[in-house]
Amino acid sequence: MLKYIELKTNHNDCGPAWIARVVLSKSGRTVYFDGKALKRAVRGGVSGNHYDSATGYEYWISGVKKDGSDRHWAGRGKVWIEAGAVAEYLQLTGLTVIDHARLEVIPDLQPPDPSAFTSQENTRLPK
Repeated sequence: MLKYIELKTNHNDCGPAWIARVVLSKSGRTVYFDGKALKRAVRGGVSGNHYDSATGYEYWISGVKKDGSDRHWAGRGKVWIEAGAVAEYLQLTGLTVIDHARLEVIPDLQPPDPSAFTSQENTRLPK
């Protein structure tokens, strides 16, 4: 599944951004991306809708928009797209080529591995 992911903490609307493959938890409340478990913010974050369970950093995560307007209107900077996600992105958007003024193709990111977080999150705390 492809998603648009943007780091918001300390960056406002101009943080590093990716179009990448992710894995969702069964509930859909956690997005596993590039070795991170990004949890849905319960009451909404300051500027993001998910947070990294390890660092607390906020991220904005959304579906990929067909018109390519994934960044916030006030944001700027290229969006990185995984090389292995390009064909799916082009099919999803109906484009035939990547817009290199807006997107930069990068090597594939670390594959998501939900099992690395499941045992950590399900460990009982001492009483």
